[in-house]
Amino acid sequence: MTSPAPDMPEAVWWPSPETLANANLTQFMRAVGVSDFAALNAWADQDPAAFHDALIRYIDYRFEKPYTQVLDLSEGKPFARWCVGGTTNVVLNALDRWRGTPREQHTALVWEGEQGEQLQWRFADLDRETCALAWGLRQLGLGEGDAVGMYLPNLPHAVAAMLAVAKIGGIVVPLFSGFGADAITQRLNDAQAKALITVDGSWRRGKVVGAKSVADAALPHCPSVAHVVVVRNQAAPHEWVPERDHWWDELVAGAPSDYTQVPTLAVDADAPFLLVYTSGTTGKPKGVVHSHCGFPIKTALDLAICMDLRPSDRFLWMSDMGWLVGPILVFGGLLTGATVVLAEGAPNYPQPDRLWQLVARHRVSYLGLAPTTARMSMTLDPVAFDALDLSALRIFVSTGEPWTPEAWSWTFERAGRRRVPLLNYSGGTEMGGILTGTVIHPLKPCAFAGPVPGTGADVVDDQGRSVPPGVTGELIMRTPSIGLTRGLWHDRARYLENYWSRLPEVWLHGDFASRDADGMWYVHGRSDDTLKIAGKRTGPAEIEALLMATGLLQDVAAIGIPDPVKGTALVCLGIARASVEPSAEARATLSQAVIQGLGAAFKPQHIVFVQDLPRTRNMKVMRRVARAVWLGQSPGDLSTLVNPESLQALAAAARAQA
Repeated sequence: MTSPAPDMPEAVWWPSPETLANANLTQFMRAVGVSDFAALNAWADQDPAAFHDALIRYIDYRFEKPYTQVLDLSEGKPFARWCVGGTTNVVLNALDRWRGTPREQHTALVWEGEQGEQLQWRFADLDRETCALAWGLRQLGLGEGDAVGMYLPNLPHAVAAMLAVAKIGGIVVPLFSGFGADAITQRLNDAQAKALITVDGSWRRGKVVGAKSVADAALPHCPSVAHVVVVRNQAAPHEWVPERDHWWDELVAGAPSDYTQVPTLAVDADAPFLLVYTSGTTGKPKGVVHSHCGFPIKTALDLAICMDLRPSDRFLWMSDMGWLVGPILVFGGLLTGATVVLAEGAPNYPQPDRLWQLVARHRVSYLGLAPTTARMSMTLDPVAFDALDLSALRIFVSTGEPWTPEAWSWTFERAGRRRVPLLNYSGGTEMGGILTGTVIHPLKPCAFAGPVPGTGADVVDDQGRSVPPGVTGELIMRTPSIGLTRGLWHDRARYLENYWSRLPEVWLHGDFASRDADGMWYVHGRSDDTLKIAGKRTGPAEIEALLMATGLLQDVAAIGIPDPVKGTALVCLGIARASVEPSAEARATLSQAVIQGLGAAFKPQHIVFVQDLPRTRNMKVMRRVARAVWLGQSPGDLSTLVNPESLQALAAAARAQA
């Protein structure tokens, strides 16, 4: 599919000469001897081995045994091998490297609980906690190659747990903290996990939510799990199985007082350390495999070099450790030497502006957020919001879904006071970033500066041919970036079929994208979300932007349903702002906005006001679920859904329209 891209806006922010000169990206380009960002991408595409070798040396990623070959393509692009012959460990680079340096006494982690309690760990403290748990896990017989599930909310222990499992050469399997027993069972069994790390209970929206009790329901169906380590946090009811279950604090009690005596195991550089499950629209969840030399180096490229994360930053990105953003926050921050800011609970509880209060209270300078979070923030009391001290903010980073222009502008103008660059970042669980914003490029609303070097990103038509500026096509990668998954866990055939089968030697990402005449890039949403109405194609994001521009809605989802005449008819599901009456007049205004923007063929068949939309914990709207519920079909995998109660209300709304 190719089609004209929407009109592209003008730049609204330009880097100062000082920003240009001091940017991490500028320093890197100077060090490797390239003149500009386009030249950097061209070099990385033409000689990925040389580019990544220079990157590894520049960020000083450390190996116990040096690699003898940067890139091995003997099995083809889908199964590229990196840093062949070398041994390393991500913990060697995230923690051990800071020992004996001034950074060891720097704050590594700031945590705030939902009830307001706070904790700070220096790098030395985090190192000690990590080593103690690593020692305890070894006492249980766990070690190299063993998969360990992590079913924890955003507690400090989650950071230490990820590091401890990697430190002993194990494979971390982070699980969404809102999962039910069936979802846990499916993933632990697929991973053949030998242990699980969880918590008795934690706070979520004013209630103590049990995790161990949910795990107890799953574990009888997980024969490979021999040990369960439990954080003693909130006294939620749960079972206890002697020999299998261990309190964290008791397990680590005998650890050496000199934590530096607990060694970090150097393993094959491309050995897996992180197994993240991502849900598709059909079939079982996909186990995405990341290695010790892949994910960390790519994360450093994305965050530190392209998007300017620095050791002086305080880095907050409210997510769940079960999604890739959680490990990106932890490992990206620690590899850089920055301070990770972690918060238990939700970004809008107990106060609607909790996220922004955290930014002010903890002097956050580097903030990650999703467009949906920004859209919800637009309804906050403007006087109270403007009174918050957000002066420490230096950079916004955003990913998850396309922006609407209104939400982008609100974030840049209201939250960032027009001085904080808002850097778009797009990719996926399988590879980190493909497209990025930078601080050395001007900013256009909703745009990206260009590809992350080393991805070979392009926009193509159905035959894989590059399309010109102003035309929308499929986003692809022509180069296997070092951060690309090493395949799907024990499912080579599915990996090839899902990502590499449609176009030869090309990674098909599943997003529609375009470029403008100035070289800026845009993502228009998932290609499988595309709506074809009366022979015309568009993405939901374009329709949703028109609806949001009316100022009547807090959030919205556009879905397509079968229609005997048009092929597909448009249904718009909107959450009205508090001051808006869900009336026939409001529906008419919304309908007219779509008609004026896209033409009469796109007139919505239904505009329905709902209380909420199905979402993930990251606040991403699940359109496929909304469509399935509307049509009375099976919604498929709901394990990532944070608000299942929204489905009943949505089904009732659909029945009312029938």
